[in-house]
Amino acid sequence: MNAKDLINIIFEWGQLRRIKHEGWRLLGVDHPDSVAEHSLRAAQIGYVLAKMEKYENPHEIVSMCVFHDMGECRLGDIHKIANRYVEADERRAVKEQLRNLDFSDELMSLWEQVEERNTIAGNIAKDADLLEMAFMARELQVRGYDIGEWLENTDKYLVTDSARLLLEDLKTANPLDWFKGLKHFGKMKKTG
Repeated sequence: MNAKDLINIIFEWGQLRRIKHEGWRLLGVDHPDSVAEHSLRAAQIGYVLAKMEKYENPHEIVSMCVFHDMGECRLGDIHKIANRYVEADERRAVKEQLRNLDFSDELMSLWEQVEERNTIAGNIAKDADLLEMAFMARELQVRGYDIGEWLENTDKYLVTDSARLLLEDLKTANPLDWFKGLKHFGKMKKTG
């Protein structure tokens, strides 16, 4: 493997910053989040879920979440309605993407576990992916977007008890509560 191959794949992964979640546009969201933004929070949620599920290697889940959408560099984000009419070969896209990397088998395995949900780690990572979208849906709902039955429908795809627990509380959570009271919390005195 040469440096050019590494540089090219890193530039390619950078495309995820430019690819927007197209499904949110169906709701009228003019500036939806990028796939990269989604992947970051999915990885953070993945770590939390791994801890809640007492999974011995939360870093593995984080890695799965970081790489789970890498095929979208080449395919874009195809929302559920378009998916009814388009057949995308994401597996092929990911294999071709990784073909020149010495560690392609490792990354392919991470991606497959999430896609196929054939391991405990893959299930936790996929739940993190779905939960991240649920968090975004709740944020949009509070801003006045009609998300329909999106949050209720998410529940039937979740596998872990921890993800179901978080989703249930998420349905009524206020996305703005996190910062209330922080302005006055722990003000420190300036020292000379």
